[in-house]
Amino acid sequence: MNHFLKTIKISGKLALVVGIFAGFMLFFAGKKATEYTSTDEFCQKCHVHPHAEASWKLSSHYNNKRGIYVHCVDCHLPPKGLPYLKEKIKTGMRDVYGKIFKDPAKINWESKGQLEHAKKIVYKESCIHCHQNLFPIGLTEKGDKAHLYYSQHPDDLHCINCHLYVGHYNPNAKHEQSTEFAQVKEENKIIFTTSAIVTKFENFAEKVPSTNIIFDMIAIPGGSFKMGSPEKEAFRKTDEGPIREVKISPFFMGKLEVSWKEYLAFFNATASEGRLSKKDNEAKAKNVDAISGPTPPYGDPDQGWGKGNKPAITMTHHAAEVYCEWLSKRTGRKYRLPTEAEWEYACRAKTETPYFFPGNPKKLSENGFMKKLFSPDTAVIASYSIYKLNSNDKTAEPGKIWPNAFGLINMTGNVREFCSDYYAPDAYAKTAKTVTDPRGPESETEFVVRGGSFDSDASELRCAARDYTQNDKWLKTDPQIPKSIWWYSDVINVGFRVVCEPDSNILKN
Repeated sequence: MNHFLKTIKISGKLALVVGIFAGFMLFFAGKKATEYTSTDEFCQKCHVHPHAEASWKLSSHYNNKRGIYVHCVDCHLPPKGLPYLKEKIKTGMRDVYGKIFKDPAKINWESKGQLEHAKKIVYKESCIHCHQNLFPIGLTEKGDKAHLYYSQHPDDLHCINCHLYVGHYNPNAKHEQSTEFAQVKEENKIIFTTSAIVTKFENFAEKVPSTNIIFDMIAIPGGSFKMGSPEKEAFRKTDEGPIREVKISPFFMGKLEVSWKEYLAFFNATASEGRLSKKDNEAKAKNVDAISGPTPPYGDPDQGWGKGNKPAITMTHHAAEVYCEWLSKRTGRKYRLPTEAEWEYACRAKTETPYFFPGNPKKLSENGFMKKLFSPDTAVIASYSIYKLNSNDKTAEPGKIWPNAFGLINMTGNVREFCSDYYAPDAYAKTAKTVTDPRGPESETEFVVRGGSFDSDASELRCAARDYTQNDKWLKTDPQIPKSIWWYSDVINVGFRVVCEPDSNILKN
């Protein structure tokens, strides 16, 4: 019995020694495996991004005066520890899946470099782990102000809000004031001397005097409609009701969103170095030449997607209103932003369904895990809207989709659109059930935004869907103090279209 017990003790000690040895071996092997799979060479073997290595070697994280290399895992994983291992496993599984099952030629690499995607694969704590001193010697005055703003709003900002391309160089992305973005190649040399002659309430092509700008305006007949969405409509939000019976007077509306070509004509005619307030502009607006327009933006507001006939984006609601003032002075007609009621009436074009075209939001939306696995039938919706599933993550020129029954194009997609109304979630509830030409609240802090955009899910393209400006959020990374009143720094999917009030004599003809 004693011999048996002694044998057990020896075996137990041996097992303990073997276990400790095996544990050390596993730890050592795991450490070596972690180190090996964290090298730049290993990352580049698995990654299918065709330009990742080249753009990294051109960036300030590789090509710098100090000769310091910032490696892949330094940005794309948290600082070392348990979070590092956890995210490494998740990232590795995702990358292996992409390597095996995805076709690199079909991946939209341009969109992968955009801010919203980059936030998911770059860790702020890793940035701060290396850049612990936010106010180093030699920091510029603008950098000092920007870092001070960041230190006051750490929960609202990611380092790459401003430093998006420090790890992968992009020659077209510069966070500095741009003075060349408004230079456009003129193809049509005809300069109009008078605006369009309009004698009847019918579609017309507006001509902007002293420019070569011409654009189509659609005559929207007056009528009544049910504004808002029924309670059982899929994806309905509470601010879309209660439904009101709204009567709308006739008006003209732009067939398309205001294009870069049109907006740059305004910029080049009115651009100013100072930052005038809305009241200053109103005081100067007695004649067209006195209107002071936007200051040069930081970076390239078209995001490198191209200008021309693509919709103008990143201008503020104030800038859109000043554009309308300028256009009114140039043409002698009353141009403005549409009211929210006018916008929905024009979008619906006599329909009462969620979309002005056939379709069920539940079946068309990608919201939900199963919906992402089994893509919906997009044949109809993609014929009328530039949205998440057919946009290639950027705005598009007109001509790719069909108009609604009124003849308006891209009312539900491409870019979301400013309205003139202030936004209030209970705006509908505070007005009568039957109302004529409603104008929204008298005063609030934000304005209504309508329609979906190139990055919207199908649920956001519904005619009744409402949204609003978020001025402070959309100006977080603007390096200027005070913040610009002309350009948003942190929203790229909002533009606008204009309406024109018909002269009373025109309505009689």
